[in-house]
Amino acid sequence: MQFEFSQWDGSENFSPQSADELFDQLAEYFLDYGEEVLPSLENWEEDHPDVVDMLIKRGYVEKDKDGQFRITPKGLKRVENKALEQLFNIRNRDKMGRHETEFRGAGQTVLDESKPYEFGDPVSNLNMHETLKNALFRQGGGSPINVAEDDLVIYDTEYQTSCATVVLLDMSGSMLRYGKYAAAKRVAMAMQALVRSRYQNDFLQMVGFYTYATPLTEKQLLMSAPKPVSMYDSHVHLRINLDRPPSFVPEHFTNIHAGLQFARRILKKQPASNRQIILITDGEPTAHIEGRDILLIYPPSEKTSRITLSEAKRCANEGIQISSFALIEDYFYYGLVNFVEQMALVTKGISATCNAQDMGNMVVQSFVNGRKKRTKV
Repeated sequence: MQFEFSQWDGSENFSPQSADELFDQLAEYFLDYGEEVLPSLENWEEDHPDVVDMLIKRGYVEKDKDGQFRITPKGLKRVENKALEQLFNIRNRDKMGRHETEFRGAGQTVLDESKPYEFGDPVSNLNMHETLKNALFRQGGGSPINVAEDDLVIYDTEYQTSCATVVLLDMSGSMLRYGKYAAAKRVAMAMQALVRSRYQNDFLQMVGFYTYATPLTEKQLLMSAPKPVSMYDSHVHLRINLDRPPSFVPEHFTNIHAGLQFARRILKKQPASNRQIILITDGEPTAHIEGRDILLIYPPSEKTSRITLSEAKRCANEGIQISSFALIEDYFYYGLVNFVEQMALVTKGISATCNAQDMGNMVVQSFVNGRKKRTKV
């Protein structure tokens, strides 16, 4: 590719990039590479101090007391909202409603229909037009208008259930390929923006799983990246004691078992009527827990799969719905497809195979549909 440069003659309008545009471009690198991007801001500050100054003044980045750059809550919220905006732009805006049910009651969605006021109904939903019309009709016109209790009419509302969701994100080494982890992270951040804007009563927790499993805050999610492959043996069978781990532990394995255990314990504490786990992975499990030991086994073993499926079944027995999404990019991986199908079978849940680009709508639709029961009041 060749470029030809010439002096600007003023014939075309020139507008410098805004701080918003600059930060949006920077956010794309955070989605791909996580916290590894932060040191590059120091180079930017040396070479282009005005650029970094724009981002700081706009409130997207800041320096801590040690002079290290970090993303501000405002910047984090912008990344989440942009991820949600991009997801909804894929011609699905009208399909992605709130968690609606067939029940009516005190909720957040105001309907066009009205009903007579009953004791306990929220007065904030008062239909003033119909109320005044009733009062005028009752008193035969004239002023002042005297409103009686029987005149009151309120807008009806749709009853909305609450839901507790844990999203399990695969952080194993293979997620580095084909932009899979960046795509999964973008969907997770969109879900966080969705919950904040539409489902304020929901509980949502992100958990990353690799050799271990760990909860991720919103900021930790943005800064996260898959664990790099640290050993290349064709056959691996290691036992790692959790109480006395060795100095080196390869972290790039796929411990779905640990992720499910962690998610089940989190959801057990939630009082929501609907509880669900959304699992995003690109590989069969290659690690599991036995007592206080973690076993790392590659190629994937039948034992690891069996123990993982047993944990999935335990989740289902506790009323937790599991939706599994297998990312297939470079080839049709029969073992992975077979595993998620078995998981759906033993849990009566959902399994799907998709690529990173198609994953977003499928995952969020599963999240929206994962609310079946009416909340007990």
